[in-house]
Amino acid sequence: MAAIDEGMISIDGEAQGTTYHIRYFDPQNRNFKHAIDSILTDFDKCLSLYRPDSELSDFNANAKHSFRSPWFHEVLVKSKEIHAATGGAFDPTVMPLSEAYGFGNKKNVDPENVNVDSLLQNIGFKHIKFNNKQIESRPGVKLDFNGIAQGYSVDILGEFLKSRNIDRFMVEIGGEVLCSGTKNGNVPWVTGIENPLKPAALAATVKLTDRAMTTAGNYHNHITRNGITYNHIIDPRTGSMEQTPLLSVTVFAKDAITADGYDTAFFVMGLVATKTFLKNRKDIDVYMLYTNEEGHLMSFATDGIRDLIQEK
Repeated sequence: MAAIDEGMISIDGEAQGTTYHIRYFDPQNRNFKHAIDSILTDFDKCLSLYRPDSELSDFNANAKHSFRSPWFHEVLVKSKEIHAATGGAFDPTVMPLSEAYGFGNKKNVDPENVNVDSLLQNIGFKHIKFNNKQIESRPGVKLDFNGIAQGYSVDILGEFLKSRNIDRFMVEIGGEVLCSGTKNGNVPWVTGIENPLKPAALAATVKLTDRAMTTAGNYHNHITRNGITYNHIIDPRTGSMEQTPLLSVTVFAKDAITADGYDTAFFVMGLVATKTFLKNRKDIDVYMLYTNEEGHLMSFATDGIRDLIQEK
């Protein structure tokens, strides 16, 4: 649906198994819902794990693929960059492990019976060979872009709006956000960060201008087997799903594909290692929620975002 409120156009819909919400200001009052839905459908045809006819599914089935759209190549380039920067904490070849643990299409598996050593032989971005025309790997290597693709789709919609001379907008898909310009005069856009201990409530709100924000957490996507709860974010370097006091990592960057890839990596790396990493990365900010030894919710924010966050 689309609506116009005091010059702001609102478009809402469903995509990628979740919802999207887009707000923008356009002097011409143009409604771009049809174009946006078409872009998101084409994006799924490229990078969806759940469409058997997608480009990603074709690669996973055949260990090679010739690109039909530019998106596959671009997400590979960014994945390679983040994989190298984080020492492998972000690695889209993690899919065989995700499936084995029961987070993919395979259900009702026992994580304790996963043969990690065997699966790790097919984990590692080093197995992926690609250029701007095609990708190939050895059989058994599969890609899962769930940790980065949704953020990329947000950027693609942002690029579409800018191509239509719209520079004041907020695009949100499944909690991944990109803001451009301001909402009203000098007033920035405001978005929320969910409280991982109280999912119906917010932990904080954030003022955003010309910035993307994405969140990775272990409080929505998890499985329970034999009374043990397993997180959905797996360390691709070890194949393990270790318990951690870290509940959510919200990353702020210039674009959502960068934020989305790093929020997954930082969740894997943990609180201490992420703080150390960010000492040399002033282009990225984080807001992390975790529990202390008493089980109380605690937070950490980098200097570049702290003044823009209002905790609840």
